[in-house]
Amino acid sequence: MPTHIDCFAGPGGICTGLHAAGFETLAAIEYIGSCCETYAFNHPEVRVIHNDIRNVGPADFDGLNIPEDGVDLVTSGMPCETFSTAGNTSRSFYDDRQFLFREGIRIAELTNAKMILFENVPGITSKTVARDDPTLIVDVLEQELEQAGYTNHIRVILDATDFGVPQRRNRFFILATRFDNWVLDYPRQNGFGPATVADAFAGLPDVVPNTGIEGTRYTRRTSAYARLMRNDAFWHREQFANRQITNHLPMKHRQCTIDRFELLNPGESLKDLFERFVGAEREELQRHHILPNKMFIKRNYRLINEEPSPTVTSHCLDEFVHPTANRALTVRECARLQSFPDSYNFVGGPYLVPHIDRTVQDKYEQIGDAVPPLLAYAWGLKITEILNEFYYGVL
Repeated sequence: MPTHIDCFAGPGGICTGLHAAGFETLAAIEYIGSCCETYAFNHPEVRVIHNDIRNVGPADFDGLNIPEDGVDLVTSGMPCETFSTAGNTSRSFYDDRQFLFREGIRIAELTNAKMILFENVPGITSKTVARDDPTLIVDVLEQELEQAGYTNHIRVILDATDFGVPQRRNRFFILATRFDNWVLDYPRQNGFGPATVADAFAGLPDVVPNTGIEGTRYTRRTSAYARLMRNDAFWHREQFANRQITNHLPMKHRQCTIDRFELLNPGESLKDLFERFVGAEREELQRHHILPNKMFIKRNYRLINEEPSPTVTSHCLDEFVHPTANRALTVRECARLQSFPDSYNFVGGPYLVPHIDRTVQDKYEQIGDAVPPLLAYAWGLKITEILNEFYYGVL
């Protein structure tokens, strides 16, 4: 069974996918306490190290039975805020977060890892180290990989929709190894066909905003994707099998917000409403608070049942509206879009917390920042194939 160390672990998206592919995660390193709570609950066999990764040292791995020849894989998905192009000012930050990749390399050296997998947003490929320095972060990353002995590496950008995830989500990866004769490759598929929003939400009951009534019973409607999300044998999560749905609680909305949602057609957002309603008509809607005074481009997008969703982010509560109901998505619906199995319970943290507090992530933020488990599963299959061919001699 391949072994794994999970850096910048979040709530456990990479671990969940790798676990389905047959990996054993020995330890996970995460700074946010609510993510650690979710991770530890769903992966009790993993040592969850709740600490700033810069403070993690050899003592944290004592007693883990790390193989003498090193762990097989270290994954590192450092925070993406300084690389994202989603916000107007996000890329203007130049701080120590953009160099946290060094910690993933350090942990790989510490555990003598055979391979490292870095994950981030595609925007990292064009981010420079400083305003007045044209050197790219990814070039520095690869240089420091080589200095650490990981001279064999490949880059790739993958779209999660190609791996059965019902979400358009492009992610940048670097896979590196310290063995120069290994032929590295990236996954092309994981055996699952395309999935849509309708596929993702199949079997989840509708819930009504402001009622406080959580949906816990499945409906009869299903899809191949929905069955996969309930297949605990595939995910190797039989001990978590539960016939009831969790985290499917409707949010509270003011009536004016519900009235705004009712104006949205599938594929429309708040921006479209500002374009459709102008002059006195818009002013009237604003007077009744149905439209806000300011237009936000990425806000209140009504999903299209027949298509994958846009990228699920940490702001997914504000960004998405249910494809047919006049409400925001539930935590479980967002988890389905990310391909977390239904038995995955987001126990850590509150449902909502102000984004100004970066020491806590609510349930929506945890999901939005995670790596889709089905995409991690595809990497697990490919990396196992590489290990078997070039190290363990199985193939």
